[in-house]
Amino acid sequence: MRIVGIALLVVALSPLQSQTKAPVQAAKPSHAQKTKSAQRTVKETLVPLDQRERAQQLLNRFTFGPRPGDLEQVLAMTPEKWFEQQLNPASIPDTVLDKRLNDYPTLNMQPDQALLLFPDRGTIQQVAEGKRPFPADPNLAAMYEVQVYKYNRDIDTHKINANGQPNIPPPTETQAAEQKKADQATAARIAGDLFSLPKNQRMAALIKLPVPDRIAFTSYVAGDQKNLFLNDFNPREREIFNGMASNIGASYQIINELSQAKFLRAILSERQLQEVMTDFCFNHFNIYIGKDSDQWYTTSYERDDIRIHALGKFRDLLLATATSPAMMIYLDNWLSIGPDSLANGVNPANPNSKKGNRGLNENYGREVMELHTVGVDGGYIQADVTALSAILTGWSVDRPNQGGPFQFDYKKHEPGPKQWRGRTIGATTEAELAAVPANIPTGMHEGIEALTVLAADPHTAHFMSYKLAQRFVADDPPPALVDRMAATYLATDGDIKAILRTLVQSPEFNSKKYFRTKVKTPMEFLVSAFRTTATDPVNPGALVNTINTMGMRLYYALPPTGYYITADHWMNSTALVDRLNFAYQLTGSKFANQKFDSAHVLAFGLMAQPAAKTDTAASAPTSTPRAKYAEALLTAEINTSLPNQPPPNATGQDIALHVLESTLIGSDVSTQTNQLIHKQIADLPAANSTDTLNLLTALVMGSPEFQLR
Repeated sequence: MRIVGIALLVVALSPLQSQTKAPVQAAKPSHAQKTKSAQRTVKETLVPLDQRERAQQLLNRFTFGPRPGDLEQVLAMTPEKWFEQQLNPASIPDTVLDKRLNDYPTLNMQPDQALLLFPDRGTIQQVAEGKRPFPADPNLAAMYEVQVYKYNRDIDTHKINANGQPNIPPPTETQAAEQKKADQATAARIAGDLFSLPKNQRMAALIKLPVPDRIAFTSYVAGDQKNLFLNDFNPREREIFNGMASNIGASYQIINELSQAKFLRAILSERQLQEVMTDFCFNHFNIYIGKDSDQWYTTSYERDDIRIHALGKFRDLLLATATSPAMMIYLDNWLSIGPDSLANGVNPANPNSKKGNRGLNENYGREVMELHTVGVDGGYIQADVTALSAILTGWSVDRPNQGGPFQFDYKKHEPGPKQWRGRTIGATTEAELAAVPANIPTGMHEGIEALTVLAADPHTAHFMSYKLAQRFVADDPPPALVDRMAATYLATDGDIKAILRTLVQSPEFNSKKYFRTKVKTPMEFLVSAFRTTATDPVNPGALVNTINTMGMRLYYALPPTGYYITADHWMNSTALVDRLNFAYQLTGSKFANQKFDSAHVLAFGLMAQPAAKTDTAASAPTSTPRAKYAEALLTAEINTSLPNQPPPNATGQDIALHVLESTLIGSDVSTQTNQLIHKQIADLPAANSTDTLNLLTALVMGSPEFQLR
């Protein structure tokens, strides 16, 4: 199938790439190049979208892909009302998603709680050395016993004797094979014993077993039996099982849960605008989950700092990220020490105190201006970076290696007033100090003042408006629209909802020029493949693995700029072939045991077609099995003259292809793409109707048109 994918996509790639010549993220118009008035009129004539296209535009840009029936629902309630409803996510029930997320308990935990459930190697070492007690909870203690056993075994195997040889020689291949066989037999025996017990007694019996037996069982219980056990366990018991099965240091399980949950939210959530904006805001305030303690801080960062504020005021979002342990660790601000601070040995009460050699870390002070607020052209100089870094000293983390919270440490804070961007920051008189709110530590108010100033800056208004327009309108967004959005930002004190309203009500957003011109990232492609086909994601872990191979490993964007949101980074022949190969696997039910029903997708599409149908399609009885129905569609000769329909005397295969294109893409594909799809079908050996329908579905998913939103 890879050869087929290359034949289709490489030929069709050039017209798609011609649409994606936009500059990379960093190449954007400077603030000084803006027009003098935010009321600048659009000089070019923009052809407006009709009502159906406008609904499609909203669904394509503010969801992760329309599901079957979504377009009709939006049209019934009007695009305006749908968008307003999405702007208020709390009013939208999300019961299906909520039920699925119950499988991931760490999503609702504080970092220290998640770290207790899935300890890192350092925690296990402390327990093994008696420096930290075992948990009081018996299930959790049993998991720690397994982890400590594995840790001690690992230490023993690495000890070297006086002869320079390991104290415990590594097993030979034969010995390792024999041990594995014995452990598998032990696992089978334990499985039989546990299956004989009621479901609610199995975990209690498991944790009473000797530690080596627990390890053998959790490591080698047969796949089908393992799935049965996990299905019968409650979510907390599944966590304990996974912890016992993990290698030393199970904190990566926190990352795994968060990544799987992101896919489930994107695919299943009814609150699509909130999820899309959460994704946008996380990317704007990016952190790298692999940085030190951020592996257990990222969950709460996204939950409590990003998602909650993604549709609020920008200042609140900025302050939430600035007071997050995740951000302080990622950009090293927790390591920043005021040169004249108490933490650096300077004591104003003791003139003989010796100043240390610790100093400022300017990472956060620089990035909060360059990437989070005013932008690289925001009118600041290096002295301002240094001053802001001094202002933000003391913004730190309490016990980062144990999942502690954000704290302001006055001992680290640089004392005295600071000159920053033409103003003095820092209270200098008793009256000014008295004006500081009682609930804000002295010194911390300086950072709050500076961040508030940045949030209200016209440069920030323009920079954020540009980024939003780039995400939702075009890689190279229209300047007039950015200006109007920036004016709304300033008029509403950075109200993100109001800025988005300005965007969606604009003639640019509702014009044919910017219709279906944004290219999907790997995340958007994978999620849209599930949403447009109404496929239930039974194995989100497999999606996590797939996006890793596509070069967009979730939460692992290393630079503070996050992932690219422009087409130039994601559109190339290799990337498109990878996408088509995924489509082949998915539609052929070869993707991680994921069931796929292309006939079901076709049925959705037929129900959404105009009422006038040919006798063959319209009269198919509902009791006809899907496979037979699909076969009839693919073999029937159909005569229709409806607008935007296949030509008269088209075959059932033509009709099926047209319906799939309308269902998955929302419109017809190009003549070139259609010809290529027909060529791939014609060149294949004879196949049954189900295989042909699966292949048609995969080819439509792999088409250049499906890559656009």
